[in-house]
Amino acid sequence: MAGPEPQPVTQLLEAVSGGNARASAELLPVVYEELRRLAKARISREPVGQTLQPTALVHEAYLRLVGDADVRWQNRGHFFGAAAQAMRRILVERARHRGRLKRGGGMGRVELTDAMAVEPPATDLLALDEALTRLEAYDKRKSEVVMLRYFAGLTIDETAAALGLSPATVKSEWTFARTWLHRELSRTEPGE
Repeated sequence: MAGPEPQPVTQLLEAVSGGNARASAELLPVVYEELRRLAKARISREPVGQTLQPTALVHEAYLRLVGDADVRWQNRGHFFGAAAQAMRRILVERARHRGRLKRGGGMGRVELTDAMAVEPPATDLLALDEALTRLEAYDKRKSEVVMLRYFAGLTIDETAAALGLSPATVKSEWTFARTWLHRELSRTEPGE
């Protein structure tokens, strides 16, 4: 006889937001594989020699996510968007710690997926982080679309659902944001 059906992610997130410690323990196995897939994808874009493993990135990001008692998860998309943001912060902190950008070394290619019309210039995670910060100041919604599409790996439809937008709007925002980021990253290439 099979055990009880696992609770949907949104219900577990609501319980975690309500302070239910048991729900927090039940949530990790439900979202672990998807978080690990996201972590693996993020780490694969890092330069050769990256010492952080996907499992460690997932665990550190998860601790940051469920450790913040004030967070109220709206839905699955909100949670995975926050997970992507946490992974981004962890990787950026590690890159800053290594001081790669400051000395101009360790430049690697960051691709923004979805068969971009224009390839991004060679850059690294710190340059991308700085460009995303500028995009957020320019247009927060476009920045949120990039976070969900690039860092959380959500589809156009999943991003639309998470942000309460139409898929057509998300496609438009994603296209604009990729082009804008390409321009910004081109401006920050070494030697310019």
